Amino acid sequence: MIRYLLEKEFRQIRRNRFLPRMILAFPLMVLLVFPGAASFEVRNIRLTVVDQDKSPNSRRLVDKAVSSGFFLLSRMSADYAQALDMVERDRADMILEIPRHFERDLVREQRASVRLSANGVNAVKAGVGSAYLTSILADYSRDFSHYGTSLAHVEVVPRFRFNPTLNYIVFMVPALMVMVLTMLCGFLPALNIVGEKEAGTMEQMNVTPVPRFLFIFSKLLPYWLMGFVVLTLCFGAAWLFYGLLPVGNLGVIYLFAALYVLTISGFGLVISNHSRTVQQAMFVMYFVVILLIIMSGLFTPVQSMPPWARALTMLNPLKYLMEVMRMVYLRGSGVADMVTHLTALAGFALFFNTWAVLSYRKTG
Repeated sequence: MIRYLLEKEFRQIRRNRFLPRMILAFPLMVLLVFPGAASFEVRNIRLTVVDQDKSPNSRRLVDKAVSSGFFLLSRMSADYAQALDMVERDRADMILEIPRHFERDLVREQRASVRLSANGVNAVKAGVGSAYLTSILADYSRDFSHYGTSLAHVEVVPRFRFNPTLNYIVFMVPALMVMVLTMLCGFLPALNIVGEKEAGTMEQMNVTPVPRFLFIFSKLLPYWLMGFVVLTLCFGAAWLFYGLLPVGNLGVIYLFAALYVLTISGFGLVISNHSRTVQQAMFVMYFVVILLIIMSGLFTPVQSMPPWARALTMLNPLKYLMEVMRMVYLRGSGVADMVTHLTALAGFALFFNTWAVLSYRKTG
């Protein structure tokens, strides 16, 4: 029975002249046109400090950075290795290392160095955050001149982790792949069942003995396979046009993408089940997808959002896959590093597909 249901679905896709062209053209258009089209206002940058001097002036420098309003002190780390581990586990965005004899060098030699390391996965956040901290250090240097020397100077040596050149394309392209999956594997299922309602073919399905679960599964499987095809095209386009290859394993991305496509396709079928016309389904899906994209971290870093918005992003499946894509592409993270993301996406997939099965009614 499932064979004939799937055959029907694939024939409907093949008969639609527009759909195959969109599957091929849409990912290419998004990856070629959209990068670089957004600007970020960065706040709440998580800063970990390695204070090896532990002097009054080093503490004054830390207090000045935290009180600026741009930085949140994540932790005072014992050494640079511990601070770097905070960045690796995504608990800090930047490291400020104050070396030994910082205060002595300022007083005696009128010059001291600190090391600034930034997580370059988010190139814009790293660049803007480094500029903020550099400005704070320069201001601190001017303030210090009032305490004893007019020639005091703080030298900043920046170092960016994971994206050393701060190439914005490297940060943006993995996220755009997720947006492509959302648009294709979310919108198309949302129009599927309601389209058959308008065409009258749903009445023929309603008189068959096909179980609800099998019917919904036959609707999901083509888009699940389509998601893999689209994602593979995106990988090829990213490599061909930008020379971008993932540091981590592609299999990890496919695993998380499989759960995400089930989630967004199941959500599309829920909307289709509850809609009476194609226009209604399109408007509802468009409204929801726009909210998901805005709250995903694509344009505005999640850490820069107000607390209520950051809480809402925990219910956004788009956010989890976007973080997975960037972590695998730029940091080489594995499944063990993203257990929270895996659990969340699996929960979303189960919830929306169960809802899709239960909301399908075999009525005209």
